[in-house]
Amino acid sequence: MYVSYKWLQDYVDLTGISPEELAEKITRTGIEVEDVEKKGEKLKKIVVGHVLTCEDHPNSDHLHLCQVDIGEEEPVQIVCGAPNVAAGQKVIVAKAGARIAGNVKIKKGKIRGEVSHGMICSLQELGFDGKVVPKEYADGIFVLPEDAEVGADALSLLNLDDAVLELSITANRADCMSMLGVAYETAAIFGKEVKLPEATVSETNEQARDYISVRVESEDSPIYTAKVIKNVKIGPSPLWLQNKLMAAGIRPHNNVVDITNYVLLEYGQPLHAFDYDRFGSKEVLVRKAYEGEKMVTLDGTERTLRQEDLVITNGKEPVALAGVMGGLDSEVKDDTTTILLESAYFNGTSIRRTSRYHGLRSEASSRFERGIDPTRVRQASERAAALIAELAGGEVLEGTVAHEELRVEPVTVKVDRTKINRFLGTDLSIKEVEDMIQKLQFEYTLDNETFVVHIPSRRWDISIPEDMYEEIARIYGYDKIPTTLPVGAQTLGHLTPYQQKRRVVREVLEGAGLLQATTYSLTSKEKFGQFALQPAEPVQLSMPMSEEHAILRDTLIPHLLDSISYNRARKNSDVGLYEIGKVFYGKGAHVQPEEVEHLAVALTGLYVNHPWQGEKVPVDFYTVKGILEALFERLQLAGIRYEKAEIDGMHPGQTAKIYVNDEVVGFLGKVHPTREKEYDVKNVFVFELDLEKLINMKSPFLSYTTIPKFPGITRDIALVVDQTQTAGELKDIIVSAGGKLLKEVNVFDVYVGDKVPENKKSVAFTLKYSDPERTLTDDEVNQVHENVVAALQSAGAELRM
Repeated sequence: MYVSYKWLQDYVDLTGISPEELAEKITRTGIEVEDVEKKGEKLKKIVVGHVLTCEDHPNSDHLHLCQVDIGEEEPVQIVCGAPNVAAGQKVIVAKAGARIAGNVKIKKGKIRGEVSHGMICSLQELGFDGKVVPKEYADGIFVLPEDAEVGADALSLLNLDDAVLELSITANRADCMSMLGVAYETAAIFGKEVKLPEATVSETNEQARDYISVRVESEDSPIYTAKVIKNVKIGPSPLWLQNKLMAAGIRPHNNVVDITNYVLLEYGQPLHAFDYDRFGSKEVLVRKAYEGEKMVTLDGTERTLRQEDLVITNGKEPVALAGVMGGLDSEVKDDTTTILLESAYFNGTSIRRTSRYHGLRSEASSRFERGIDPTRVRQASERAAALIAELAGGEVLEGTVAHEELRVEPVTVKVDRTKINRFLGTDLSIKEVEDMIQKLQFEYTLDNETFVVHIPSRRWDISIPEDMYEEIARIYGYDKIPTTLPVGAQTLGHLTPYQQKRRVVREVLEGAGLLQATTYSLTSKEKFGQFALQPAEPVQLSMPMSEEHAILRDTLIPHLLDSISYNRARKNSDVGLYEIGKVFYGKGAHVQPEEVEHLAVALTGLYVNHPWQGEKVPVDFYTVKGILEALFERLQLAGIRYEKAEIDGMHPGQTAKIYVNDEVVGFLGKVHPTREKEYDVKNVFVFELDLEKLINMKSPFLSYTTIPKFPGITRDIALVVDQTQTAGELKDIIVSAGGKLLKEVNVFDVYVGDKVPENKKSVAFTLKYSDPERTLTDDEVNQVHENVVAALQSAGAELRM
């Protein structure tokens, strides 16, 4: 909402109050003032000029030589390129040495060999936004009224010595979507009176009801009024009216349309003027549109209507989208002589739906959506009719044809001084509370210490005592309310153990070079069930955004694959992502699904890429397993083992389930090539963990050992086993047989080829033996090592020589 400081002075005495002070006070009381703009602040030497002669420039096909009277002893010559400049016009002149918009300085100079002593200006060159400049002057200079005084200050004439406050109006303060609403707010802040505009109409003897009737068939229009005004002369609005509209961000059109916009800004009540002769009948019928019905709105667009749309019709066809925009066929034009003036109260929800569906946002719809004062419907109509009679020479027919079914119930709120002080933490006296209610210009009665406040219809946002407490706090001043500290024992904030471990997880993964991803919690029917850790019933949305986001996800991996595909399509082939998020397991209809926090990782491309050293290491199974082992080590988990598994969507030969203390916590491996093709990715390795289960597992007690003082002895052993036997199984046998002297067991080679029998493989281990108290002898190590070999041979392994 743009508020002209000078226009506001028509309703409230602002003597001694600067625009900046006004803005600061309004902001303090709860309505944010985003900006205070003074368009003419840096402009100077801008005057009214009179074009005496206008001739073609001898050295140009589009420039003109103008002799212009600017109120000095002699006329000055100005070279002008505007297509609409002509002799006899009153124009805006920037004299030599003037400053115009953009801090541009106008200098005396030669243009195509002819001297120019200044510049004839358009409104845009003075800082006006092009969208508010009248269409006839959009591509040329602005022509001032004939009575403009030559040599006078043009900035004052164009209201450029004004300040415009930009207010950010919240939904609950629709009353301030009008100049009168802002006037009441200003008056309450500074303890002033509001001067209401006069709306005295001299009516003719002819009856409006003889020209028009009103019939309403929808509950969405409880009030609809129509006035008829004859013998109207369409023309430009007076400059003062155009100035006020442009300051509010509205383009002037003609006197009648400008008056309806002026009253809309003044009262907050939208109006619409129809050309009576083009209206098409003597009946106004307000109804819901027929499905598929069409009409052309004022913007020249043909609209296909729905049954939900409220329309104004001439009894047969729509002539306006109620509360949103009028129709093109009945618009006021230069030859219009009779006006049908509409003023109505429409249901805000209905208007919002129509505005949103058709993509039409207007000054009228924005006010109906937020809510208007029903008592101003007739007031605004009378005010507009009076102005049309005054500025357009119209003759207002007697009476108003109306349909009125809305009963405005009075709203009364009781507030007690003690409760006010308890609520605000203040110690206000009866006199102080009384003074603030009077500033708000609310009527009231006082019973002991209880105020019975009668809320005016313009403040429909107030209905309960707490609303009045807020009003009193605003006017009293939020900055005056004493501050207090909470009473009671204070505790220091801290992270829970779960949150601390989750941070550790992030540190490990980001330390491994992965980037965090955040994906949708919703997935499609096709992706549901893929890569799932456990089977579950789908949890479907009743009104999904799309088929791609119709079901709550049961795994994180599919959307990580989508992210990798997105990166790959943009030539980013080396990607490592992780996500910590909730998955959902359905428990049947009408049962709350189980929410579990999971961790998933997806990697592809090169994990190490050092071009200078020529080192390139692609991601593989062991890259992902290494990240997992680093994570388990930081979480201090023991009893980790991996077991070959077959999981839907995963490569059968490169996938393993992850166990912690014999409990499955997740899986890792390579995505199946068929699934990779579906997602348009290549060579992707993933793992997913039940993070809640993992974090909530108890870690073993920490134990410490001294650094060994005595050297250890290593033995290498190569075993030939079935290809189905895993290295993990062999390692368990070695650890069990090795006893307390065996400290480390590591795989260093796996071989399959012509040196081993078919369906066999060779697995080689390094074993390290040591004792912290002494140096071991070869005999001691050999004895333990023989026990290890024997245990392996009992399990079917053969020594490879």
